[in-house]
Amino acid sequence: MNKKEISEIKKLLNDEHAVITRICGCYVDGEKEIKFTSKEAFHSLSEEESFKYFDIFKHTLSGTLGKNMLNMEFPLQEEKEGGKQEFLLKLLDSKLEDDEILNEFYQKVIDNYDYPSNYYIVLIHAVYDVPGKSTDGTEMFDASDAVYDYIICSICPVNLSKSGLSYDSESNSISERVRDWIVSAPANGFLFPQFNDRATDIHGILYYSKNPEELQSEFIDNMLGAVPPMSAKNQKETFNSIISNTLGEDADFETVKIIHENLNEMIEKNKEEPEPLVLTKYDVKQVFEDSHIPDEKLTVLDKQLDEVGEQPSFVASNVVDTRKFNIEMPDVVIKVNPDRTDLVETRVIDGKQCLVIEVTDRIEVNGVSVIAGKMED
Repeated sequence: MNKKEISEIKKLLNDEHAVITRICGCYVDGEKEIKFTSKEAFHSLSEEESFKYFDIFKHTLSGTLGKNMLNMEFPLQEEKEGGKQEFLLKLLDSKLEDDEILNEFYQKVIDNYDYPSNYYIVLIHAVYDVPGKSTDGTEMFDASDAVYDYIICSICPVNLSKSGLSYDSESNSISERVRDWIVSAPANGFLFPQFNDRATDIHGILYYSKNPEELQSEFIDNMLGAVPPMSAKNQKETFNSIISNTLGEDADFETVKIIHENLNEMIEKNKEEPEPLVLTKYDVKQVFEDSHIPDEKLTVLDKQLDEVGEQPSFVASNVVDTRKFNIEMPDVVIKVNPDRTDLVETRVIDGKQCLVIEVTDRIEVNGVSVIAGKMED
């Protein structure tokens, strides 16, 4: 799914569209015991309750695509009889009305979800009559092309509110506040099936993780059966390792700077696209070639990419930060606007390797404007 498709589904989460048919919940304590379950028609909720649930599900469809919102495909074996996809299809087809399937789903989550305290599993079933579009892209709500039948699952930590003092209107006094168990924003969740090309795609799942470095790999593997990509942090570390191992002792400042400038340029050209820029093996090689890396180094690059996997891919925004360009030494950290890396270069001065920064504007030292120094003849 791309950003536009996710946005289209996210915009349905309000009272105006009324696409949600049923909501189910399961509250689990820190001992992995079910404390209660619920199942009801979504329209039976009060306006205040439905508003809070809308907020939960909107969080589950929020974030950065390719970082904490991940498109995952089912391996072929999981689409066969007895596979994880088949179970999710049963759950979907039941429209969350079958208690036996629901209880099996809850137990699968409990067995595979790693969380030390209380949490709330909440599920919704929804039906969306996908409006057709005219040749100019305008939606025609009276001409539905298809029906998108889907479920959203959100797993929300439940935490005890902080202790404190509060005003008691009955006794007209300040007293200790009663501590409650509060349902927090979701930590993980998923949308199934995917909504690709504005149509149902049962071959994939959209997965959400509030913390992109805590994807809950066991849950993804054993519960969903989908194939998770490398985390954003691992992608960055792996890509940096590829640069270091490829360049070796020739990893000088100018070469690495050019690689990052070329990556930033690619991201800039792709920024209006609904899908994040993904670097394939070919793309990575092209970046290195455009950075004037010698042929013998490109041979090393091929070996480095082969070690990552058969079809290595990196989300470009995960491997390079378009908002900053940092130069770090043990005692000095220099932060450079990525658009002005041309102001920094390396020179040998008095026999010492130095970083030289061109001064084009005022300089501040701890908030004080200073002059760069007196020009010498």
